[in-house]
Amino acid sequence: MKRGIAYASAAYLLWGVLPVYFKTLQQVGALEILGHRIVWSLAVCTLLLLALGRWQWLSELGRQPRVLLWFATSSALVAANWYVYIWAVNADHVVDASLGYFINPLVNVLIGAAFLHEQLRRTQWLAVGIAALGVAWLTWQGGALPWIGLTLALTFSLYGLLRKTAALGPIEGLTLETLLLAPPAAFYLLWLVHTGQSGFADGDGVTRLLLLAAGPVTAVPLLLFAAGARRIRFSTLGLLQYLGPTLQLLFGVWLYQEPFAERAAGYAMIWLALAVFSVEGLMQGWRWRASA
Repeated sequence: MKRGIAYASAAYLLWGVLPVYFKTLQQVGALEILGHRIVWSLAVCTLLLLALGRWQWLSELGRQPRVLLWFATSSALVAANWYVYIWAVNADHVVDASLGYFINPLVNVLIGAAFLHEQLRRTQWLAVGIAALGVAWLTWQGGALPWIGLTLALTFSLYGLLRKTAALGPIEGLTLETLLLAPPAAFYLLWLVHTGQSGFADGDGVTRLLLLAAGPVTAVPLLLFAAGARRIRFSTLGLLQYLGPTLQLLFGVWLYQEPFAERAAGYAMIWLALAVFSVEGLMQGWRWRASA
């Protein structure tokens, strides 16, 4: 149990400091960073699978076109999520990006109700309603929908829905997703080199090392998360998930000096919704264990 908490906490802490990593690459375009993240993540996953000897699933893919279609869709969703996040961080919208991962659990509940026919309890509806008021406040205050946060939450929730019903494990799934995304990513990166616009080819040694690090930066938290999720209760995992966006918000406000005071009321409503949601989930878990 303690080891599981340590693994999951480390995963969320690493996801929480991602803005710092991407900020160091601010001189490189978001689409190029995305391309490197895809290519080097595939390289890391390939090395891991070679070390573990887990390649049998590849031979079965030809007989499972539905799995390929499933992962083609999930790869498009994760690519969109990665791109929006990278762009948001490097365009000084770290606070907006953190919103997406704060509201993600509530979007998950709505996705579950819409696609898996899961019944929402009254307290869950209350939490969703309070969060909707928070989003409405942010929309009114900012003069537009908080599209960055909503896009990140929606793409990640839909991605989670597909992966929940997928037939492959975390590393195998990420390998297949990056394998499907690698050809266009590699083509784009080579085009940048050919046209003299490559941050990798024209950058200094530090920039190149940072871009190469995109592989482990992606794969290591995923491995830690998978290891932690197997060892701890889902309710504990649900509470730990707020470590990531909390760190992102703190970096955005205090390290990168992004404006927050005028948006604080909207975020406070969303945090209240998350508190209601989390307490209700814990109480429901206690009731189930007491009746078991």
